[in-house]
Amino acid sequence: MAKVTVWFDSGCPLCRREIALMRRLDRRGAIAFVDACDPDAICPLDRAEILARFHAQEGDRLYDGAAAFAAMWRAIPILRPLGIVAGWPPLTPAFEVAYRVFLRLRPHLQRLFR
Repeated sequence: MAKVTVWFDSGCPLCRREIALMRRLDRRGAIAFVDACDPDAICPLDRAEILARFHAQEGDRLYDGAAAFAAMWRAIPILRPLGIVAGWPPLTPAFEVAYRVFLRLRPHLQRLFR
């Protein structure tokens, strides 16, 4: 059974590429990937909120933004060290700043990848 659930935006070409890579790396099936654009998908929050920021659930804890990436990375052995570092409280704010910069650039990057 998956220990991490990740909600992703299948309408975003960047997200589709990222999730395709994560699926290839998740050889143990530790992550349940949920397409938040699927009208039948069960989301823990409002769908617009889920699509606005990356979300992942690890155990009973729901994460968003950089913390959600850290949770996903911790579930994949080769990325686990990065996930541990990204989830370490002194460094988490730096990862969140980088994620927020990415969110501002995301529309421009999406146009490049379409």
